Amino acid sequence: MKKLVIGILAHVDAGKTTLSESILYRSGLLRKPGRVDNGDAFLDTYALEKARGITIFSKQANFKWKGMEVSLLDTPGHVDFSAEMERSLQVLDAAVLVISGADGVQGHTQTLWQLLKRYGIPVFLFINKMDQPGTDKEALQKELKDRLDEGCVDFSGEMDEAFYEQAAMCDEAALEQFLEEERLEEEELKRLIRERKLFPCFYGSALKLTGVDAFLDGLERYTVQPVYPGEFGAKIFKIVRDDQGNRLTYMKITGGSLKVKSMLTNAGTADKALSGQEVWEEKVNQIRIYSGDKYELVNEAQAGTVCAVTGLGHTRPGEGLGVEQASAAPVLEPVLTYQVKLPEGCEVPVILPKLRQMEEEEPALHIVWDERLQEIQAQVMGEVQIEILKSLIQERFGAAVEFGAGHIVYKETIADRVEGVGHFEPLRHYAEVHLLLEPGERGSGLQFAADCSEDILDRNWQRLVLTHLEEKDHRGVLTGAPITDMKITLLTGRSHLKHTEGGDFRQATYRAVRQGLMQAHSILLEPWYAFRLEVPEKLVGRAMTDIEKMNGSFDAPFTEGDAAILTGVCPVVTMRDYQKEVIAYTKGYGRLFCSLKGYEPCHNALEVIEQIGYDPERDMENPTGSVFCAHGAGFVVPWDKVADYMHLECRRFDALPPGQEGADGGEADGPGGPDGGRSRDGNGNPEGNARGIKRADAGKKGDTAAGEWIDVEEIDEILSRTFHANKRNKELPRKDGWNRYGHKTAAPPRETVYTGSRKDGAPREKYLLVDGYNIIFAWEELKSLAEANIDGARGRLQDILSNYQGMVHSQVIVVFDAYRVQGHTTEVLDYHNIHVVYTREAETADQYIEKFTHENGKKYDITVATSDGLEQIIIRGQGCRLLSARDLQEEVELAAARLRGEYLEQQKSGKSYLLDSMSEEVRRQVENCLQVENCLQAENCGQEEKE
Repeated sequence: MKKLVIGILAHVDAGKTTLSESILYRSGLLRKPGRVDNGDAFLDTYALEKARGITIFSKQANFKWKGMEVSLLDTPGHVDFSAEMERSLQVLDAAVLVISGADGVQGHTQTLWQLLKRYGIPVFLFINKMDQPGTDKEALQKELKDRLDEGCVDFSGEMDEAFYEQAAMCDEAALEQFLEEERLEEEELKRLIRERKLFPCFYGSALKLTGVDAFLDGLERYTVQPVYPGEFGAKIFKIVRDDQGNRLTYMKITGGSLKVKSMLTNAGTADKALSGQEVWEEKVNQIRIYSGDKYELVNEAQAGTVCAVTGLGHTRPGEGLGVEQASAAPVLEPVLTYQVKLPEGCEVPVILPKLRQMEEEEPALHIVWDERLQEIQAQVMGEVQIEILKSLIQERFGAAVEFGAGHIVYKETIADRVEGVGHFEPLRHYAEVHLLLEPGERGSGLQFAADCSEDILDRNWQRLVLTHLEEKDHRGVLTGAPITDMKITLLTGRSHLKHTEGGDFRQATYRAVRQGLMQAHSILLEPWYAFRLEVPEKLVGRAMTDIEKMNGSFDAPFTEGDAAILTGVCPVVTMRDYQKEVIAYTKGYGRLFCSLKGYEPCHNALEVIEQIGYDPERDMENPTGSVFCAHGAGFVVPWDKVADYMHLECRRFDALPPGQEGADGGEADGPGGPDGGRSRDGNGNPEGNARGIKRADAGKKGDTAAGEWIDVEEIDEILSRTFHANKRNKELPRKDGWNRYGHKTAAPPRETVYTGSRKDGAPREKYLLVDGYNIIFAWEELKSLAEANIDGARGRLQDILSNYQGMVHSQVIVVFDAYRVQGHTTEVLDYHNIHVVYTREAETADQYIEKFTHENGKKYDITVATSDGLEQIIIRGQGCRLLSARDLQEEVELAAARLRGEYLEQQKSGKSYLLDSMSEEVRRQVENCLQVENCLQAENCGQEEKE
């Protein structure tokens, strides 16, 4: 018995779920077919689906028909849930496209058709609702051929000479067979269907079970089971959670078999290892075969099976396991972004991880924390999806969130080829990265590659650079929108044998991307619709005028019956609400069908850029410059001067040939005219035309001698200028300090010091708040001690901080969790010169620190030491400084080094810390004792010489 995975797709209200119910009923899986309007459909299992009468999530049912065993995937039909549908296409052996006989081919139907073509899936068409009055089979068949493909052939009638002739017209080899034999063999029909040259069409009524059996017979007769390899492979297409909160990974086994307790990893091929993915390895706990909302546990799943697996925590949709390759990026993506408004009492750190969990299940739901606006933003497909999301968030997390007004999601790309350089070299860190940024084809997304010899940069560092390129949405320099349609290639890089750490290449990579974008001719992109507008013939002039006003373009109009048809493209932002207007001025006779064409140059780029007001050089989260080191001191170099300081030579690349700028074969400015894209001058001015940076023949300035370090104040200055430039008093002069070896360091050249204005006023008292257990388990010394004795680790940390306080003279508060101690009240103790806090019951150290910073953030100069990511977001919002666990450790070491340096200076000058701190009388007594001791030592030495 052949085993197939078949998906059902349709535009909304075409009767897709009704057909699914009829198929399951006729195959014997159901005793009676369910109805969408009755809320008892077998595959619409969620309460929201029953309430709204639409399919929201794809579901699976398993049935048998004669010699065929089918896993049926019912997918959503509404355009707002297209991403859910597209993910299911990755695992289909064949697809059933349902079309309403009353409505014909809709705009979304054509979108589905293009997706099926992109994924190379054989298609069977079921034209539904043929029992309704006014349906015309011949007219529908002609529409299918005209608007979908000439290969659409009616399989529901007699297979006579006319039928074979139509089928043979799809292929030359088939035509030759028909001319010789006046018919086509069944195997030849299967080949044509498998190669997407022939598309069988069946007519009927799913509600009245008309034509359903003939359709199932056609599926069983003309489908072919794929040949699977013996080696294990699987394609992941969906992540959900069951009612108990278990994470389910839906996958299709595409090779070999999968057994319970098997170890799975994403490091299946060498290509994946080089692509920079994070490698994981996890065990399969359960294998579930779902049918509706019920499932069967199995010990082994053979190739061709669609199953849900528990135990995997790092999988993602589109990922390939074993010999299976990952899927390409989805075509359908959100084009609108909304602010997520939280209810009273709902905190960002609490709800954000939960929304991230939903994002994992719905990849098209992009959840973004906007640091600049201090708000959560969600990218969604449309209004219907928003309503569903609000219901799901309320049901799962008990939060009644609201969504603000929608805004268009813009993107950015480049029109020319540039090399970006990123250098990161503060205290005990070193990395340099050179990237080639090239424009790609429209809709190609981001592609990453390496063209760097392992003799220059070790393979592990190359993988790390590729990982950092893939791990985030890199921002453009026009509006701060994500970049796309670009290929980024690692050209070269440099590490330091002793000082380079992983995070160094993250900083260098990010800065190289931004520095390259600052040089390039950037283009602002916006989403565009491909539309089909049907209006009464006498109103075609009004329609053409409207489209021109909306900055759209269209082909020459043509007529179909009494209607005039316009097809073309138009920006999404101008056509969003045009459907209502069409219905109004045509009195209900007009129809507008829109499908997302993709991203094209923005029609009003200058206006959008000015309205957003993005300044790339003030974006502290995405710096454009690099950090260098000279004479033991670090300093920030602006993006347009990096070429003068970099340590590796740039490669030379010729400009793109004429006609290739803009990556689409046209002008880089795009349809919006000369404001479609802009380059920047040397000052970062977006109105300029100069590239603003020197190229490969710059010298290697700023080389640093190994073993020289800078002190804590200079590190603060570097990091402040790099990440927190708006929070530091930049007018204070830099100071000479001490390195860790007790040697004095020199300040960098005067012209490299960044200066700015500072606010008047007396300095505030300094406080350092330390999350105790967070630091203990982040420092290796304390972590190993804590494993043996947690009290000993606490005491050691307190001793370290006591010594540190004596060197920096700020108030130090170390906070330990005691929230699990029943009845415990907040306890504050003094340990030597620092304060130790044990929190009360049900209060964590994070909560205590948040409360302290909230109440005292403006009164004191507060620094918080923690590596908790969510905690850092909140602390930053209070205007306080941050230190990670590693940063605090370096601060402590630097302070100790500075103290040793001062001590050595005192020794050279003959001074003594101990004597200087004594009174005059006590010092005289000590000096007399020392003189006596020296005399005795001299006598002993003389006696030894005589002997």
